[in-house]
Amino acid sequence: MIRGKVVGRYWATKRVEHIPAGAFLEVQSEGGGSLIAFDVLGCGEGEEVLIVTGSTAASWLGGGKIPIDALIIGSLDDLPKAKSK
Repeated sequence: MIRGKVVGRYWATKRVEHIPAGAFLEVQSEGGGSLIAFDVLGCGEGEEVLIVTGSTAASWLGGGKIPIDALIIGSLDDLPKAKSK
């Protein structure tokens, strides 16, 4: 899984027939790279998200018939701060 922050949104007025409703979001990963991930949750710019890639993403969207290899599966909330000793 990849953790990252949404930095942009892309509109696609023309799509492959079987792609469900959702958005294509640009995500900056913690490692410094970026990728385009499909979002069915309605995430927005600045949100921290969790992404799955490859066959895991494709299988969730129709058993591998849909050509998407990066899928946002969660919007991450702030983590609680560790207690200091």
